[in-house]
Amino acid sequence: MVADRAGVSVATASYVFSGARDAGSGVAEATSARVLAAAAELNYRPNNTARAMRTGRTKTVLISVWLLNDPWSLAIVDAISEAAQSAGLTALVLPSGDWYEALSRVECDAAYIGLTSDDEVSRERLRQLVSREMRLIVFSETVEPAGFDVVRSHAIPGCHLVMDHLLERHTAIACLADESMLALPSRANRFGVYLDRMAAAGLDVPPGFVATYRNDQHSAFDSAVRLLTQPHRPTAIYTTTDFAGVEAIHAAHLLGLRVPQDVAVTGIGNAPAARQVTPTLTTVGPDNVFELLARTVVDRALETKPSSPRSYDLPWSLVPGASTLNREHH
Repeated sequence: MVADRAGVSVATASYVFSGARDAGSGVAEATSARVLAAAAELNYRPNNTARAMRTGRTKTVLISVWLLNDPWSLAIVDAISEAAQSAGLTALVLPSGDWYEALSRVECDAAYIGLTSDDEVSRERLRQLVSREMRLIVFSETVEPAGFDVVRSHAIPGCHLVMDHLLERHTAIACLADESMLALPSRANRFGVYLDRMAAAGLDVPPGFVATYRNDQHSAFDSAVRLLTQPHRPTAIYTTTDFAGVEAIHAAHLLGLRVPQDVAVTGIGNAPAARQVTPTLTTVGPDNVFELLARTVVDRALETKPSSPRSYDLPWSLVPGASTLNREHH
């Protein structure tokens, strides 16, 4: 009916509804406008489910992140969503991290998975999704490509960089750490780097110089306040995420402390939020990771013939901000 009303062929109308008019299909702009006007007059909406069954494409991508209010996760969501929209795709965000259950129910053209654990259960779930020919982009420091793309970025060398940066200027360095890191049997994590670098510098960790937070800003803020209201206040705080670093700066401001003159603060991750706080947060992380993730997800969603899985290894570098400053050794 729409094709008849617009005076075009059914194939041309299908091109317009599929979004191909935005991808150089050869359909004139005036023709597209005529088809859309006819659809509006007839109150017609394309049956996306039927089209997906016919073409095998849903024009959607899924983004699975563990903690949506973490600046790192928000930056990933923003980058992929913006790139998807520009490509005519719809981004669906899964904030709980339960990617397997979601992908067992929802069809999509590509999915980004922020893998929080590399265990046999997770690997088996990835294998099952690959067997269904799902296009996956996995962010993990340890998992290897196995029918899916892997973007890896090793945090531990970067954590050494930021601790060494603080040790050049300070000896009274406290740590604001995600509580899950202290519960791990191994010290091969961001908190372990703090302990190792302090020991290597011959420095003791005074009582009260380690505070933990849960995965939310309020917890990080409250823990930072406790660190900064001790009788012997630290002159620097090493935080294990950028969002904790931002909250430490906010806590210092609340207490009337100057950053970095009274207390220096560092974060980890190189999220955009590190550059949006005052003073800007000294951090460490990979360059252009969000742009790479967005491009990879969209490219996978749009490709017509699946190509071999790819692996990207992104080195970390120190990104100095105004939250640390050369000063007399303490």
